[in-house]
Amino acid sequence: MTYDSEADAAYITFGKDLAPKESAQQVSLIETPNGQTQVTIDIDSEGYLLGIEILSASAGLRADVLNKAHHL
Repeated sequence: MTYDSEADAAYITFGKDLAPKESAQQVSLIETPNGQTQVTIDIDSEGYLLGIEILSASAGLRADVLNKAHHL
């Protein structure tokens, strides 16, 4: 997992790091229980899950989780 504190965005990859435009589809799930965090799922052209982006990550992830992330 990576975390960009300036953008307050976290990204969890499944497997290798993504190349530009590798994601064929993005599915955004805007409704979260706290009403602040936005989650986007990246999927490749074959339907495999590539990663999950979490916006307003500090509102949706515990501090101990963000502290363990690779900070950009």
